[in-house]
Amino acid sequence: MIPPENNRIPEKVGTIHLVAVCGTAMGALACMLKDMGYQVTGSDSNIYAPMSRFLEDKGIAINVGFDGDHLAYQPDLVIIGNAVTRDNAEAVATERMGLCYCSMPQAVNRFAAAGKRQLLVAGTHGKTTTSALLAWILFSAGRDPSFIIGGILANFAGNYRSGAGDCIVIEADEYDTAFFDKGPKFLHYSPDAAILTSIEFDHADIYRDLAHVRHAFERFLSTIKPQSLLISIDDDGEVIDLAGSAKCRRLAYGARADSHWRLGDVDIQAPFTRFRILKGGADYGMFRSRMIGMHNLKNALAAVAVADELGVAPEQIAAALETFAGVKRRQEIRGTKRGIIVMDDFAHHPTAVKETLRAVKSYFADQRVVAVFEPRTHSSMRKVFQKDYAAVFDAADRICIRKPALLKKVPEGERLSSLQLVADLKKRGKDAFHFDDTQSIVDDLAESSRSGDVILVMSNGGFDNIHERLLDAL
Repeated sequence: MIPPENNRIPEKVGTIHLVAVCGTAMGALACMLKDMGYQVTGSDSNIYAPMSRFLEDKGIAINVGFDGDHLAYQPDLVIIGNAVTRDNAEAVATERMGLCYCSMPQAVNRFAAAGKRQLLVAGTHGKTTTSALLAWILFSAGRDPSFIIGGILANFAGNYRSGAGDCIVIEADEYDTAFFDKGPKFLHYSPDAAILTSIEFDHADIYRDLAHVRHAFERFLSTIKPQSLLISIDDDGEVIDLAGSAKCRRLAYGARADSHWRLGDVDIQAPFTRFRILKGGADYGMFRSRMIGMHNLKNALAAVAVADELGVAPEQIAAALETFAGVKRRQEIRGTKRGIIVMDDFAHHPTAVKETLRAVKSYFADQRVVAVFEPRTHSSMRKVFQKDYAAVFDAADRICIRKPALLKKVPEGERLSSLQLVADLKKRGKDAFHFDDTQSIVDDLAESSRSGDVILVMSNGGFDNIHERLLDAL
């Protein structure tokens, strides 16, 4: 067992080693530390792009695989990722050598966020896009923010930034911190402003039920200082209930008439969506964005609310929203062949699948939308969402469901049945099909797709590089 007394960051640090460095947040942290002048090394069992490329460009030495010898130089600090188990060779070596260690959020709080105003975005859905929007608004307004976000921002071609400004935007994750700290990551921060987008059951590998998830967010809200600001969505019952008990300043956002920040008229004029924002019932301005869907307009609204709190002018916000290029894997068009659009999205939770499909269909109203879905997360491969998934594909014209490739990771009695899902979709009158492997989907779509189709691929993983394979086949 790693000594708890060594779970600390020494006063003087020069050398840092990150275990599982290729994770999205861990890789970003490694790059930030390198920017700050620290000597940084890392290791991971899988070295993969784009994070491996970012690390190499920074001159960070990456060790392939985990081995205690990687710590032979005795770094001042070992940062251990949350995917690392206690029997990991480098975790064992950290214990044996008596090295100081910490978790990723502990390190972010100490090194990246120290002395800065912490702007946190939390919630089951929309964290990455909302964080990215806020970061881009602040950057465009000349505020030179820092940020660490769980997706690649197209405007920056990266997911982190070490700015000289007084603010840092942090995507505040409810997932557990590390094997030596099973509490949520977001409990390690002290927000000056926080956005709460939604609360739903997810991460079935660490949360028992919705009540368990709710308790985690309740603890998060308790960390918000009385003088800080909470911006909370107005159409989520769990959020409304918990926000009401928060001891800080609170403002609601959404579409309700009594919300302080409210969406007004919305008009789709491709390639832009025009929308009006009202603040306190008064007109705040008309804005344009290339983002698709009502859920993304609400994400933008939340980011606008925090930016306004920081004194960013409406005209600066408008310019930023119009030039926001999005986040990789969020309604990202990967290519067009034969007049067929292939789009990639990270959606995996039933609510995310439903809202993403509704958004895409609203934008491509006269075109056929083909949904391709891979259940891959610990939650999506469990039968806990079996009935929910059957009701979220209504906006799709054709549906392709892949049998989960990692189903063996789930106990047999708890597994989602992809065959049953397709049967349930057909009962709803949907044109749904089941596939055992990715190549079968590629072959089918190459033959069945026609000019004007929008193929929306949804998975939180690489999906066997289906996007490129499909474009090649088309």
